[in-house]
Amino acid sequence: MLKVEVFTSPSCPYCPMAEKAAEEAKGKLGDEMELEIINIMTDRQRAIDYGIMAVPAIAINGVVEFVGAPSFEELMAKLK
Repeated sequence: MLKVEVFTSPSCPYCPMAEKAAEEAKGKLGDEMELEIINIMTDRQRAIDYGIMAVPAIAINGVVEFVGAPSFEELMAKLK
């Protein structure tokens, strides 16, 4: 099972692109992937624990793999 956490902020113009890529990946992988969207304004501690200084950021299985919005293809390549 892949655990994907997408760290976002309401004021971030790039976060919706990162969310969309992650949601597309979830649609393709289905039950193989758990997706969680985390708003750093309400769950700041988790972002601090990961050392995230900018959003969007995507962690896969507890490791920050992207800072910035990856394309769907880039995200899928990391998930395989």
